[in-house]
Amino acid sequence: MSPAAPALPPGFQPVAVGGEFVAHNGPLYVLHDGPIVKLGFRVEARHCNPMGICHGGMLASFCDMLLPVTVHRKSAEVGLRFLPTIQLQLDYMAPAPLGAWVEGEAEVLKVTRSLVFVQGLARADGVPAVRCSGLFKIGRKFGDDAAPR
Repeated sequence: MSPAAPALPPGFQPVAVGGEFVAHNGPLYVLHDGPIVKLGFRVEARHCNPMGICHGGMLASFCDMLLPVTVHRKSAEVGLRFLPTIQLQLDYMAPAPLGAWVEGEAEVLKVTRSLVFVQGLARADGVPAVRCSGLFKIGRKFGDDAAPR
């Protein structure tokens, strides 16, 4: 981030999630304070479409990180397991313009033996921008070298 870039909202810290894809498309920031888990990013020019608003694909990628990051931090049942996406549904509600702070929160709706159901909302400078829901397969623990289940 350049020195002229707006400051992060209080409490947000850089987070390394999602491997090289997110490292290239981020950075993402997390706030985890007790039961509160938020994920955010600042819309940069490289995230934008020709109209100067955040590309829907970037918002989709953000939501596809928001939901499992929330599960990892809120569900002791799941813990730090790989959560491949089975279904991701998005409703784009408003644009996220260049420079906007996009921040999302989610809730874990149900955990079964093999699946997690999650829903969330991302806001751009406080305005609801994307409603999302997802279904994730509960995979192996991170760092587990065993064959995929």
